[in-house]
Amino acid sequence: MNLKNIKQPFINIFPGDLSKNPIQRNTPKVLFSTIDPVGFDRPELIVFNEKLSEEIGLGKLNDDESFLVGNNLPENIKTYATAYAGHQFGNWAGQLGDGRAILAGEIINENGKKTELQWKGAGATPYSRHADGRAVLRSSVREYLMSEAMYHLGIPTTRGLSLSFTGENVVRDMMYSGNPQEEKGAVVVRTAESFLRFGHFELMSAQKEIDTLQKLADLTVENYFPEITSQGEQKYKDFFQAVCTKTADLMVEWFRVGFVHGVMNTDNMSILGLTIDYGPFSMMDEYDLNFTPNTTDLPGRRYAFGKQGQISQWNLWQLANALFALIKDEKFLEETLNSYGTYFWEAHDKMLCKKFGFDDLKNTDEEFFSNWQGLMQELHLDHTLFFGLLEKITSITDIKNEFQNISYSFLDDIKLKKLENFIQVYKNRLDENSISKDESINLMKKTNPKFLLRNYLLFECIEEINEGKTEILEKLTRALENPYEEIYPEFSVKRPANYDDISGCSMLSCSS
Repeated sequence: MNLKNIKQPFINIFPGDLSKNPIQRNTPKVLFSTIDPVGFDRPELIVFNEKLSEEIGLGKLNDDESFLVGNNLPENIKTYATAYAGHQFGNWAGQLGDGRAILAGEIINENGKKTELQWKGAGATPYSRHADGRAVLRSSVREYLMSEAMYHLGIPTTRGLSLSFTGENVVRDMMYSGNPQEEKGAVVVRTAESFLRFGHFELMSAQKEIDTLQKLADLTVENYFPEITSQGEQKYKDFFQAVCTKTADLMVEWFRVGFVHGVMNTDNMSILGLTIDYGPFSMMDEYDLNFTPNTTDLPGRRYAFGKQGQISQWNLWQLANALFALIKDEKFLEETLNSYGTYFWEAHDKMLCKKFGFDDLKNTDEEFFSNWQGLMQELHLDHTLFFGLLEKITSITDIKNEFQNISYSFLDDIKLKKLENFIQVYKNRLDENSISKDESINLMKKTNPKFLLRNYLLFECIEEINEGKTEILEKLTRALENPYEEIYPEFSVKRPANYDDISGCSMLSCSS
């Protein structure tokens, strides 16, 4: 790999703690602390994403496996962790930061695209908050595979470069139940154009470090928002508006595929509108607007599937507060945030039109979508498989057996009649299209994935890797790279009933 091309411009621009001291503490007035990865004696590579490595300018792996766990680093790589703050479950949490993530820096490919590289699980930092900075295999497999799955679905995301065993065990209480156990440790190398979060801006604002806040905003605009050419306060207004748009677009994409993040704290919100920090996430099996995969989110379900739009707006209010010192226009911020919902729901309904094969949005579609949501929840239908069936229906008599196979409950005659009535309404709505049936089906096929990386599949993959096998990993990797095709029909089924109450399949904790 071209490790000599990795640079650290961030630590040359912003104030930081250069002590390399891993003691966990507050680091006021700085945006980073230098810190070394802990180092591992017996690491073992599980998987390396060579396509991604070539794309970002690192090149082939060669003999550089030790880099993938933070060992034997060349002198040009000065490692560091960043400081940020955030609101967690609606409450101000103060300083947070990269608790188990350490940055190697950034690399620029031949096309001028910048990519940051970061180890997750390579040891403690000043921001680890009484933790050890390690990661277990299950959480590392989940992050590596799901970030790649989201990328191939066409959704903005961080990505996985590699996954490695560390050769040591890590003690974790998976469900916070007072039952800690040893698990295999692992390190993920993840990449992103930038790992900047809402929380970086919140920290500088809370500490009234306005000069650093402005410098951070200027760097972000210059590097990641080239379309913004305005100056002065208008530049920061345009910046905030762009972040709002990117965030809304991301939420719509999550709704399209049924992704539930599980812990949408402001420190887990990317300033570039990327899906970031894969913890207690889930792809939705049974359609349920109130579904949350995160045990820590019970009973309030703040981060439930159907609330992700409004929570993203709430998080943007916190970012607006952080940027107010630069924008200084309360009316603009209020108007921008008040219009966020309108933009989101219009984009959301246009997305649903594509999922159903409608060529445009009609006045009656809002009622149609509402009725559909109610039907999905009442009949406990699988979100992804439902749209796969819609593409195949040729007559209403197709309904009974096919739809029972994608329901998580028994469909009696009354429920089947409701489904039959809905299908008739749907067919009538399709007749209003100005495009052909084939064009409608093609639109659906481009929008509705045939394969999703469900939690039970991840569970099976993790169990197998723990046993030293990679067959499922290899099959899942091929499937997630082709999500709009049905490469492995056995993966395109509803969650088997035997996984309903298994930890890691239906519910997870923030340590997952």
